[in-house]
Amino acid sequence: MLTSQKTIAAAAPLAALAFEPALLSRMNQLGPRYTSYPTADRFSAEFDAEAYHQAVSERHAMGARHALSLYLHIPFCGTVCYYCACNKVVSKNLSKAALYLTYLKREISMQAALFDGMNQVEQLHFGGGTPTYLSDRQMSELMAHLQRHFQFAPDQLGEYSIEVDPRTVTPKRIVTLRRQGFNRLSLGVQDFDPAVQKAVNRIQAEEDTLRIIDAARFAGFRSVGIDLIYGLPKQSLASIGQTLDKVIAASPDRIAIYNYAHMPHLFKPQRRIAGSDLPTPAEKIDMLFLCIQRLTEAGYAHIGMDHFARLDDDLAIAQRQGRLHRNFQGYSTHAESDLVACGVSAISAVGASYSQNEKTLEAYYLRLDRQELPIARGIRLNLDDLLRRLIIQHLMCHFELSLASIEIAHPVRFAEYFAAELVQLRQLEADGLLTLDDEWISVTTKGRLLIRNICMVFDRYLDPRRTPLRYSRTI
Repeated sequence: MLTSQKTIAAAAPLAALAFEPALLSRMNQLGPRYTSYPTADRFSAEFDAEAYHQAVSERHAMGARHALSLYLHIPFCGTVCYYCACNKVVSKNLSKAALYLTYLKREISMQAALFDGMNQVEQLHFGGGTPTYLSDRQMSELMAHLQRHFQFAPDQLGEYSIEVDPRTVTPKRIVTLRRQGFNRLSLGVQDFDPAVQKAVNRIQAEEDTLRIIDAARFAGFRSVGIDLIYGLPKQSLASIGQTLDKVIAASPDRIAIYNYAHMPHLFKPQRRIAGSDLPTPAEKIDMLFLCIQRLTEAGYAHIGMDHFARLDDDLAIAQRQGRLHRNFQGYSTHAESDLVACGVSAISAVGASYSQNEKTLEAYYLRLDRQELPIARGIRLNLDDLLRRLIIQHLMCHFELSLASIEIAHPVRFAEYFAAELVQLRQLEADGLLTLDDEWISVTTKGRLLIRNICMVFDRYLDPRRTPLRYSRTI
């Protein structure tokens, strides 16, 4: 096993992380990723389209001052990647996308009408699935529809991003995407090793990926990100090290390295992955350390959890300035924005509410045929939810929390309101994960890798006796 604490501290003075494999193994439990709080498994069908209308009305009444974030979910893929846990539709029948776009535009129009008067957009993200499943013409028409119904900030101010599968685009398509208004893109890579690619049914030539990165720079994209996964079948320290060599040489602005969560009981494609081909938990921890070590040595800041960014990237700057936020797309730079999400299964965050669209195409289409927003479930946050969400956000993004700031913003005495949580935090302090005094909770370098465990202390919905199997492990 890799020995690491002194090594990583010496190699990465900008984002040194203490690494103790034995502690990580002991603390590696099932838990939420906290892209929201409360987490999506707490959403209820009692929160419906009428409740969503009410949430938007309250934003109007408050005179919402901040620009919107928009998320569009394009669920289609031409082939299935066995590791995938996304809401997707695998089909080579392109007519399905044409029908979907008809309904998606209808939903966009309905959402735009609700936000009339406060429809300035500074962030746009296309996710999936594979957004580039759409043709050039379909993408142009969809972007034009968005621009007719929302006011978009100028290119130099707005962040307009799209997830790209390098296997489905050409350099010419990348130039077209830039002309269509996108200025950031992320590329799915996962691993460059041929054996790993075969095991997950995603054959992707290194040359194709590098060609798309070069095209993005030529076209003037402001940011290029690469997504990797550790813990895949047939993956080893040697293979992931070689992938890291190639990724670092390509010099993307952002790198996300996700932990593969093998949950075949929830995701059918994962049943095609043999458990015997997966690395052991100890090997996965070594892989994580190697990724952190190599990327910090290469000059990337460890933003948190699985995200890395160059020091001049907006994510790193937002973290230094205390503006970093976490939402359903991961870390974000716009903490104040309401998130309006369109498309099957998409999740919005408006005011003190979350809402999720229908998860199947049939149900999604049926709601829109009835002239209803396709909201299937959601939740209205109470004062306790808002308080705990604020605490979890601060810890996830900034690794520290001012107790006085909580008491100023909320009518609570921290030591009394969170007496039970403070007992648990003292136990984590004994493990060296944080320091705790009358004024601050400060996550240590040792605790940063276990930030999910720390945040779980404040999650009042978790049953400490039984953690749902739908959660992934914290490491």
